[in-house]
Amino acid sequence: MSSLDDLIGRARALLAEGHSPGQIADELSLSMETVTWLLTQAKGSTAPKDVHIDWTAVSSHAPLLEETALMLLNRYYQDQTSEAEGSPAADVIVGIALSGIPLATLIAVQEAAQLAIYHPQKQSQSERPTGSISGNFAAVNGQRCIIIDDVITSGNTMREVIKYLKKHNATPIAIWVIFDKRGIKDIDGVPVYSLFKISRID
Repeated sequence: MSSLDDLIGRARALLAEGHSPGQIADELSLSMETVTWLLTQAKGSTAPKDVHIDWTAVSSHAPLLEETALMLLNRYYQDQTSEAEGSPAADVIVGIALSGIPLATLIAVQEAAQLAIYHPQKQSQSERPTGSISGNFAAVNGQRCIIIDDVITSGNTMREVIKYLKKHNATPIAIWVIFDKRGIKDIDGVPVYSLFKISRID
């Protein structure tokens, strides 16, 4: 079975289990466009240009996940000047559901910061989907926030989170991700700190 056939099978299996296309995109670290194609593609049609990232060897092993969170933390502080504020870098660490949550939790512990969880609009199955901060964790109003996720694919979710934070008088000061598929320095003026920039050369 080819890797593409495997992805199609995994996408369809997740859909059969009740996942929304947005949740499937997060699970497979793919764009919504790619997931739509995987679920509906006709024989002979061309797949969108995307890169699948499977980091389950790390994400499913807690000690490796913790080391990755520490790498993100060190990556950020390595770029800060001596005049920059000391730890904690932010009042609230915002983890994007789902894959950003464990990373954000580990980073919040290290930073002695509060933890907030953001549920993106694409994961909502309501008729009028919206993104939201979980009421079971920290509020973001008026706080300095760092946004954490595993992958930037299109940047749309990050734009959504930034807009939400600013609407609630919060200040997003940085975005931390493991993989950046866009290779960008900032999103809407918020700097991006990634461990890896992914490029596709055709």
